[in-house]
Amino acid sequence: MNQTVLGIDPGLTRLGFGLIQVGKSRQITFVEVGVLRSDSGAELATRIGGLGDELELLIKRTKPTHIAIERVFSQQNLNTVMGVAQITGVLIYLCSKHGIPFDFYTPTEVKAAVTGSGRANKEQVTQMVTKLLKLKAIPKPADAADALAIAITGAWKGAKTSSASETPAQRKWRTAEANSKRQGK
Repeated sequence: MNQTVLGIDPGLTRLGFGLIQVGKSRQITFVEVGVLRSDSGAELATRIGGLGDELELLIKRTKPTHIAIERVFSQQNLNTVMGVAQITGVLIYLCSKHGIPFDFYTPTEVKAAVTGSGRANKEQVTQMVTKLLKLKAIPKPADAADALAIAITGAWKGAKTSSASETPAQRKWRTAEANSKRQGK
């Protein structure tokens, strides 16, 4: 049975999405790629609401069996982190509403899954995405290529990873979440 994986590179200004089919022996096939945008000058509620509506239409139209989301572990820009967190919350809500399983993958995990090295640069990841999906041209912008890499990671890694197969960054994240829950935050 084929599965359809929707990869999401979350962002408040630009949100990349990539859709692939997964067949037997983890064979992957390109379906669609794109970027949803919001006006950085608009009110926050308008931006989140607009992206949320577009995401829901995308989910209804493409009917993914699984959604793979990039988890941003650390960034310097607090506004960017907040925007990613806000739109990720909307996406989690939509997954719950539509009964779609989802997983988070760190950038290092995505790089490792697609290129074999967690230290690969963006160009190497984009080249591998293009090769793996047999695309005639490099997906642009970078948010779109990243979303396809995230979808590939979701296709190949499948359901939630066990703690034994977690990356160091995933272990740190899981530990931080557990500590936060214990502290009542």
